[in-house]
Amino acid sequence: MLSKVYLTQTDTTIGFISQDADRLTDIKQRPPHKHYIRVVDSLATLKAQARIPARHKNRLRRARKSTFILPHGASYRVIHDPKHLALISKLTWAYSTSANLSDKPYDEQWARSVADAVIEPLADKGRPSKIYKINNQSIQRIR
Repeated sequence: MLSKVYLTQTDTTIGFISQDADRLTDIKQRPPHKHYIRVVDSLATLKAQARIPARHKNRLRRARKSTFILPHGASYRVIHDPKHLALISKLTWAYSTSANLSDKPYDEQWARSVADAVIEPLADKGRPSKIYKINNQSIQRIR
């Protein structure tokens, strides 16, 4: 289960979910130095993986469809959407990325062909999450 790549409707877009960043990098033909967003099933899981600046804990708890780049450089999103949470709660955390080749538009036929499992329905491309960079003093919107 750990190295499987799932094609699924995420809380924001249709995307790939996996705990294997190298497999995602190979599939997307993405430069290996680029990081992936980690989606987690709860704030408790996030706290176990990273230190959250105290002034931003409530913001992260309440945020919906928002990704936060923490001071150490890793990015996280806490999932609240019940459909997407059903998969993430089985994994507790996973890397998440859009279901397309790097810098190319979404192609459902290609995405289905490279995924190990497809979780239906694939409803809507949707909009990507908002991204914020936070540190101990400030917050900056990136996207």
